[in-house]
Amino acid sequence: MTNYFEFYNLPESFLADEKAVKAKYYELSRAYHPDFFANDTPEKQQEILQLSTVNTNAYRTLSNPDLRMQYILKEHGILEEGGKNDLPPDFLMEMMDINEELMELEFDFDAAKLHEIGENVAGLTATLDADILPTLQRFPDLHGVTKNAALEEVKTYYLKKKYLLRIKETLSKFAARS
Repeated sequence: MTNYFEFYNLPESFLADEKAVKAKYYELSRAYHPDFFANDTPEKQQEILQLSTVNTNAYRTLSNPDLRMQYILKEHGILEEGGKNDLPPDFLMEMMDINEELMELEFDFDAAKLHEIGENVAGLTATLDADILPTLQRFPDLHGVTKNAALEEVKTYYLKKKYLLRIKETLSKFAARS
């Protein structure tokens, strides 16, 4: 499997230079456009088609912060599909409390309570983002922190963020009903 950062000749980073990603995508889109190889051998046409596909997939992944984070974690074997992706117990307890509050809203809707839960989730998300930012900015030059420890920290952030996103989606459904 092709490493997308190497394919684009860019350093691996959670905070990739999105302008550089886009510029590389357009450069390679022109270079690997199938129309330019219409008179080549079928083998060459197939090779160009594969390179064009890798380019498209690389761009989709590296231009999206969440997909880029997921990609880096998977590339380092830190995030496993269907694997053991545990979250800290204190976070899970906090989420359980929020989910219980949401269940109560199902039976006894209260717009003020919905707003309060939304504010709480927004605050948790903002704190989460602020806490991880220094690690994302320093990666992979971590100075005193091992790369694996940093990746584990980012993995925990990524999983928490996904969990909070699901809660935000539930909040949106409530807001749409009211």
